[in-house]
Amino acid sequence: MTGPRVTAPRDRQARAVRLGPRSVAALLLVSAVGVAGFGWPFLAPPDASLNAHAQDAPWLFAGVLVLLVAVVAATISESGLGPKAVAMLGVLAAAGAALRPIGAGTAGLEPMFFLMVLSGRVLGPGFGFVLGSVTMFASALLTGGVGPWMPFQMLAMGWFTMGAGLLPGPDRLRGRAELLMLAAYGFLAAFAYGTVMNLAGWTFMNTLASNIAFDPDASVPDNLARFLSYCLATSLGWDGGRAAMTVVLTLALGTPVLKALRRATRRAAFETPVTFEKPAG
Repeated sequence: MTGPRVTAPRDRQARAVRLGPRSVAALLLVSAVGVAGFGWPFLAPPDASLNAHAQDAPWLFAGVLVLLVAVVAATISESGLGPKAVAMLGVLAAAGAALRPIGAGTAGLEPMFFLMVLSGRVLGPGFGFVLGSVTMFASALLTGGVGPWMPFQMLAMGWFTMGAGLLPGPDRLRGRAELLMLAAYGFLAAFAYGTVMNLAGWTFMNTLASNIAFDPDASVPDNLARFLSYCLATSLGWDGGRAAMTVVLTLALGTPVLKALRRATRRAAFETPVTFEKPAG
């Protein structure tokens, strides 16, 4: 009696998770709520009732995002996150969570971002979103960084890692050109991550303590100017350090890490169909 035979597809890059219609719909929903959660200071007019609860709004959106991220993870799991993919998710999330504290206290140098870029590139946007969210959750527990900002970090890192999986040419672009593309993406996305996370914390500042804090009574252009000043004054150095480290590590270690991830993906054979041969004779 013969056992199962597997034949891996050679014409396209294997994905740990293929997004189906329900997964895409769930991602779009949580992203829309996330955009509202991050950008509500610029979306709500000065006389909106939401501005009267400026200190409570981040908590409200944080609670909603926790539920929605859980729904997205569950939906993606239903679409094909099998045991081998779960095992790889656990390994990469643990590695990313362990890397984050290494440089987080020094000028924003966070090596986990480079691992998220490469993992999202190899394993695709669906796996990337789950990996980014789970990694940030695990690192928050590891470092004691649990608070109303954590769901925003989970969503932002999910976007960050998913974006790497959406970059063009995964089956044809290799070598130096691919590394340069990933380094450029990591550089820009590191600044984007810092900017959206500034939005999550900016509204907690007291206007009496700073003239760059969010003012619920100010106009949108005025608050936008305050926010840009806040970014320049508080996080530009951290975002620059994060972006620079992501570029350096991607160019220096990207080739061996990409090869290792692709080798592990091929051996895991996430999408390989299993067929049974008839016994000889």
